Amino acid sequence: MTEPLLRQLQARGQRVTVGALPWVAPVYRAMASVAEVLEFPFAHGDLQWSARRALARSLRGRFDSAVVCPNSFKSALLPWWAGIPERIGYQGEARYGLLTKRLPNPDKHQRPPMADWYAALAGAQSAPVSRPQMQADPAEVAQALAAYQLSAHCFYVLVPGAEYGPAKRWPEDHFGALALDLARSRGATVVLLGSPKDAATCAAIAQRVNADMPGQCLDLAGRTSLDSAIALVAASRAMVSNDSGLMHVAAALDVPQVAVFGSSSPLHTPPLSALARVLWLKNDPQYQPPLDCAPCFARTCPLGHTRCLRDISPAMVLAQLPD
Repeated sequence: MTEPLLRQLQARGQRVTVGALPWVAPVYRAMASVAEVLEFPFAHGDLQWSARRALARSLRGRFDSAVVCPNSFKSALLPWWAGIPERIGYQGEARYGLLTKRLPNPDKHQRPPMADWYAALAGAQSAPVSRPQMQADPAEVAQALAAYQLSAHCFYVLVPGAEYGPAKRWPEDHFGALALDLARSRGATVVLLGSPKDAATCAAIAQRVNADMPGQCLDLAGRTSLDSAIALVAASRAMVSNDSGLMHVAAALDVPQVAVFGSSSPLHTPPLSALARVLWLKNDPQYQPPLDCAPCFARTCPLGHTRCLRDISPAMVLAQLPD
């Protein structure tokens, strides 16, 4: 969702370097506006003062400006320690001394869509926000297809996971029914992608499909790099996912997709692509009784029923997928 911001900076003649943790760095390497990616040697969630200070010293004198996208205190420390003259970001977590320019940070319920929210950091000269854009490395695509004996645009990708929590995850049995229907009715290969945390879910889905249609479901959860996952998404016929990181990757790659929303809102974090189809019962006038509880933005359903996800049937998703 930061890609339109980076593209605006590059269009002004700025050379864009992105500092990112290793788990997200491949996404930035697939953005044409990014000249260099610095992989930060930090553990996710840890402060690591000494490591940040050491890296900051190595960056002194290299940059004129820093745009700090995360709202956290620790994310603003490194550019401050590095002595970067201009440091721009949103207000948050007592960063008054760390940033030279602070934008007011609206309440999460009043924020604009995330791509617009990040793009505003480009300043008053920012252009109208267009959708995020990425380009998969052709060599990486060819290597991934060869490694798993797949043909481009002849398989569907399913992504059952969502890091935020179960209130964003379409039920495992729904994913399994959809995968089996794709294998039976369309003769398609189904590729499952996810992190190691999704391994048990993906294994159950693959077992269900392959018991009926041997070899039609390829479980790659926790077995690919992010570079390979991006390549497989780019080469797929279409993708089905929850509101997750790979959902935005598919949109930026302009891959046909169906995105299933539950506790979160596509008004805030939609897949920005004309080829994306969003299923969200909150805005479906035919769904009765209406979901007054959505979007709750909770990690787990406060009411215990998760109707916002369970009542989206596999048939509803299948009807939105290209043949």
